[in-house]
Amino acid sequence: MADVKANGSYEDLPLMPLRGVVMYPRSIMPLYVGREISIKSIEIAQTTRDRLIFLVTQRETDEAPGPDNLCPVGVVGRVLQLLRLPEGSIKVLFEGICRASWRDMRDTGECATVCADQLFEHESRPEEAEALVRAVHEALNDYAKVNRKIPSDVIASIQAIKEPGHLADAIMPHLRVDFRRKQDALEELDISTRLEMAYEGLQGEVSMAGVEKRIKARVKVQMERNQREYYLAEQIKAINREMGRDDDPRSEAMELEKKLKAKNMPPQALEKGLSEVRKLRAMQPAAPEYTVVRNYIDWLIDLPWNDLKPIDIDIESARRLLDDGHYGLEKAKERILEYLAVQKLSGGLRGPILCFVGPPGVGKTSLARSVAEATGREFVRLSLGGVRDEAEIRGHRRTYVGALPGKILQSLKRVKYNNPLFCLDEIDKMTSDYRGDPASAMLEVLDPEQNDTFMDHYLDLDYDLSHIFFITTANSLHTIPMPLLDRMEVIELSSYLETEKRHIAHNFLLPRQIKENGLKDGNIRVSENAIIDVIRGWTREAGVRNLEREIATLCRKTAIRLVESGDLDQCVQIKTQSLPSLLGVRRYRHEEREDEPQVGVCAGLAYTQSGGEMLMVETSLMSGQGQVVTTGQLGDVMKESARAALSYVRSRAEILGLNPRFYRKIDIHVHVPAGATPKDGPSAGITLATSITSALLGIPVRNDVAMTGEISLRGRVLPIGGLREKLLAARRSGIRKVIVPHDNEKDLKEVPNEILKDLRIVFVDHVDEVLPEALQATEEEIFSGRGTARPLSAVLRARPDRDGEKDAAVAGG
Repeated sequence: MADVKANGSYEDLPLMPLRGVVMYPRSIMPLYVGREISIKSIEIAQTTRDRLIFLVTQRETDEAPGPDNLCPVGVVGRVLQLLRLPEGSIKVLFEGICRASWRDMRDTGECATVCADQLFEHESRPEEAEALVRAVHEALNDYAKVNRKIPSDVIASIQAIKEPGHLADAIMPHLRVDFRRKQDALEELDISTRLEMAYEGLQGEVSMAGVEKRIKARVKVQMERNQREYYLAEQIKAINREMGRDDDPRSEAMELEKKLKAKNMPPQALEKGLSEVRKLRAMQPAAPEYTVVRNYIDWLIDLPWNDLKPIDIDIESARRLLDDGHYGLEKAKERILEYLAVQKLSGGLRGPILCFVGPPGVGKTSLARSVAEATGREFVRLSLGGVRDEAEIRGHRRTYVGALPGKILQSLKRVKYNNPLFCLDEIDKMTSDYRGDPASAMLEVLDPEQNDTFMDHYLDLDYDLSHIFFITTANSLHTIPMPLLDRMEVIELSSYLETEKRHIAHNFLLPRQIKENGLKDGNIRVSENAIIDVIRGWTREAGVRNLEREIATLCRKTAIRLVESGDLDQCVQIKTQSLPSLLGVRRYRHEEREDEPQVGVCAGLAYTQSGGEMLMVETSLMSGQGQVVTTGQLGDVMKESARAALSYVRSRAEILGLNPRFYRKIDIHVHVPAGATPKDGPSAGITLATSITSALLGIPVRNDVAMTGEISLRGRVLPIGGLREKLLAARRSGIRKVIVPHDNEKDLKEVPNEILKDLRIVFVDHVDEVLPEALQATEEEIFSGRGTARPLSAVLRARPDRDGEKDAAVAGG
C-alpha cells in the first residue's frame, strides 16, 4: 500500500514504465497495456485506497527496463478505469496528478516499487506570463485549423485554461513530436520556459502542416495527371485496336528507351539515342519522319558497340588448326601465330591489318576463315570487287530516302560482336567514279591509329573498329593506292608448287569431293602419277580450284560407273592411261627440253601467275643489213633485254672470235615460241645472250641446261624473282643444270629439297661464266679471240705521225 507524506513524498508506489509515451499532470490518457510486469503494477495499484501508480518513461524499448533505463522524472497517476480485453491485454484510463522524481527502486516479487518525491513549479518571468498565454492561444487556434484530428471540445477546454503551467501540460500531449522533447518539457520546472517549449512545438506543427498540405496538393495534382494520362493512353489503345494497329506508339517509345538504357554503348551514343526517342514521342506514327527516326534507333540498339566476344587463345591448337586446313603458306601462318602470342601476353592488342597477296585460288580467303576459327572470332567477309561508291563503306546520310549505314556496320550488326575477323576480299578491285573513291574511305577503316573513331555518315557518331582483326586479300598490289597499301602488312602467298598441289589433292581435295559426291573412301583410288598428270595436262593455275573441279569430274564419273554396275561397294582404279577417257583431251602441254643440243636454241625459265614455265628462245641468222627482229608477242622490257644482250655480244665480238662488223652482213631474228601468249620481264636476259652467241658461233646449247637472269650492258647477271617456281618448271621438263644469278643463292632456302635433289644449281655473276656452262664447247673454243682482241677504245684512237710528234715537242718545249 502506498503511503503519502505531508511534504509530497509517496512511498512504495507501484512502478509502470512507459514506452514512447509521456504522461503529464492534470491530464487524462487511455493506454493499452500488454506487458506482464505493467499489468501486475496496475493490479496492485487497484488494491490501494487511492489507486495510485508511478508512471515514468523509459529511454530504450527494453521489455524489463532497469533503473538506468528510466527517465529521472515521471508522474504520480491514478487508475480511473480498467477494461480487460479478450487477447489478454487491458485498456486503462490514467489521470496525472503531479510531477515527481523517483528513488529507492526495489522488486517486491510481484512488481517494482519506488518512492516518489513531488516536484514543485516556479515562475521566473511572471511579467511575460499573460502575453505568452495569449500567444499560445493564438498558435493553438492556428494549429486547430490545420489539424482536424483534435476534437473541437478539447480545443475549447484548452483555450479556457489561463494558468501557464497547466496550459503547457495540456498542450504537450497533443503535439506530434518525439517523446524525448515531451520528456524534456515534463522535467522543466520553470513555467515560462515550459510554456515557450509548448509554443515552439505549436509553431513547428503549424509550419509542418503547411508543408504537408503543399506536398499533398502537389501529389494530388500529379496523381490526377497520371490518371488522366492513363485514361487517354487506354483510349489511344482502344482507338488503335479499332483501326487494326496493334502497336501502341507510346509503349513502343518506352520499350525503345528501355532497350537503349540496357545496351552497353558509349555515353555519346546513348545520349543521341535517348534524344531520338524523345523526338519520336513528339511525332505522329503516320508522319514520314517517324519511320526514319525509328530505323535510326533500331540501328543504335542492334549494333554491338562494346560487346566483345571472349577470346581464349591456345597457340598449339591454333597452329594445329592452320596446318590441318592449309598446306604450305608458312610465312602467313607464322605471322598469324606471332599476333596471337603477342595478344595472349599483352592481354589486349589493337587488331592488326594484314594483306594476303597472291594469284587466284591459293587459299587467301579460306586462310582468313581458318584464322577466325583459330582465334575464336566471328568471321565476316565483305567483297570489295566492283565497289565504286564511297557510301558503300561510310553509308548514306539520313537525309536521303532509304539511307543505311555502310557495309562495315551492316556486317557488324549481323555478327553481334565488335571484335570479329573482317575479311575485305578483292581490295585491289575497287574503282572510283563521280560518286567518290571508296579506297579513300578505307584509309580510316584500315588505320589502327584512326579506326577507333570511325565516322559513318548514317550514324553520325564515332564507332570503335580498333578491336577488329582486319585481313584484306588481293591478286596484285599495283592497283592499290600507296597510302592504303602503307597501312597494311603485306604477306605474299606464292603459287603452289606441283609437289604441294599433289599433297593438297590427296589429303584435302579428293576426300572432300568423295564426300560431296556421295562416294565412300573405298569407291575410288587415284594413283600418284594420275594426280600429277591431271595437274600438268588438265590445269594451268597458281591455285587448286581447277584441280578440284577435275577431281570432282573423276568422282562423278566414278559415281556413274557405280550406279550403272549396281555394285556400290566396288573400287574404281584411276590411272594415267584412263584420264583421257574421263577428262577428255589433254588441254595443256608444258615445254619439254630438246632431245639433243641445238644451235641457237636455249631454254629459259619464266614465272607466270600460274607458276613456273620453261620457254625456248630461238635465234636464226640470215643475210641482211644488220636488222634485229624479235617475235613471240614480247613486251617492251623483254625487247630491251634482247637489245642489251645483242649489245653485249657485239661489245665482246673480238673476244668471241667474231668479225667486229659481223652485224652489217646479217639479220638476226629472235623468236620465243607460244606466240599467242604475251611475254615480258627482264629475267630472260642471259637466255637471249646465250641463244644469240650460240647462233653466231655455231656452237650448240646443251639440252639439259636452263637459265634465268637479267643482263646488264656490261654483262653482269642481276637477280630475278620466282626462283622456286622456275626451278620446279626446270625439274618438270627434265633439266639437270640450272644457271641462276649469284644474288639469288639466299632464295634457295624457300625451295623444297624434293625439287633440289635432282638439280645442279650454278650461280654466276657474269655472262662470261654462263657461256662455258651452257654451250657445248670449252672455254678456249668460246673465247677464241681473247688473246688477240683489243679494246675498241684503242682502235678508235688515231696514231700521231712524226711531224705531229715534233710539233708536239716544240709546243711542249
